[in-house]
Amino acid sequence: MNENTTKLTPTSVLNLWHGVMLRALRDEHPDLTARQFALLLHVYLTPPPHTVRGLAAELNMSKPAVTRALDRLGRHDLARRKRDHADKRSVLIQRTVKGSVYLREFGDMAARVAAEL
Repeated sequence: MNENTTKLTPTSVLNLWHGVMLRALRDEHPDLTARQFALLLHVYLTPPPHTVRGLAAELNMSKPAVTRALDRLGRHDLARRKRDHADKRSVLIQRTVKGSVYLREFGDMAARVAAEL
């Protein structure tokens, strides 16, 4: 760490997460479970392609749990599924414009909360 970096303690991280979650509730962001949010972050922060089978393995989730999470994300247009034309057995998970905007705004909000602490 350099001199401009503050060491994060477990308490400071929990306070930050608490502040971010409260702000998200107040700002009426989609009410996602931790599993749904983790899946969304993984799809947006790791290089594609993403498949249901691959996400289940990478995140140690069952395929039905990934499918349920994707159903919820799809209802909010934060991610979408598309049949893989190269492998008809696979379903690709795609990012959406709305999902990109949502995570950018969520990240901005989290940065503001961090600055307030």
